[in-house]
Amino acid sequence: MISGVVLVAKPAGPTSHDVVDMVRRALGERRVGHLGTLDPFAQGLLVLVVGRATRLAPYAGGWEKRYTGVMRLGATTDTDDGTGTVTHTSDDWRTLDAAAVSGAFARFAGRYEQTPPAYSAVKVEGVRAYKRARRGEAPAPKARPVDVGELVLDAWAPPDARFHATVSAGTYLRSLARDVGTALGCGGHLVALERTAVGPFALGDAVAPEAVSPAALRDVATLVGDLPRRDLDAAGREAVAHGRSVAAAPGEAGRVALFADGMLLGVAEREGDVLKPRVVLVDA
Repeated sequence: MISGVVLVAKPAGPTSHDVVDMVRRALGERRVGHLGTLDPFAQGLLVLVVGRATRLAPYAGGWEKRYTGVMRLGATTDTDDGTGTVTHTSDDWRTLDAAAVSGAFARFAGRYEQTPPAYSAVKVEGVRAYKRARRGEAPAPKARPVDVGELVLDAWAPPDARFHATVSAGTYLRSLARDVGTALGCGGHLVALERTAVGPFALGDAVAPEAVSPAALRDVATLVGDLPRRDLDAAGREAVAHGRSVAAAPGEAGRVALFADGMLLGVAEREGDVLKPRVVLVDA
């Protein structure tokens, strides 16, 4: 049975779902999910989960992500990136220097309330915002807190600001470019983006979509590497395979990754004096 994690280097152009479909065909497995998509114009690391590994996606969905990119100041677009229609321009970027741009970047370090782009998958009254926008409506996604762990100016080549960033899951780099432009008083949008890492996974370890094969699958246990580990004997394995609880060990709390003979069985959560399986990956 095919199950595991695949690191794919998405090129600019295809959608993330196009890449998912390519991997489904390459592996002959319909159950392929992801730990966060990339816009078509963006490139970089897509972390795909295959087979039973899809059950563990929620445990890794909150990993922070790292990017490099380019913001273009002096123009805003309806999509907050270079694929959209320009809605406003300003020559005020001509007065900026690297210190001013870096200062604006610093204002967004930490947690801030970010409004997703109008053209995004966020739902507005039950409908994807981009669907409303394509119908000529003006969707207004609600602002939500995001964490910007790092936003650093790498080069200032007016009107373009090359940067690298580390952000929480759910952060839109398009919105960040828009908001930086607003803070500088000249507007801005994102013109290039590359995801370089997701949690413990790096772009340098990824393969091209057309190169995906069963040999590219990584151990599903990498998705729960940050959880405490519990190794079970044969009786414990049998219990977990049937969805039954096992006795908790002293000090165990919260979620625990359960193993037997080096294989991940699933993830359990402590309830009282037992570990109750929440996700089971093995057959009885």
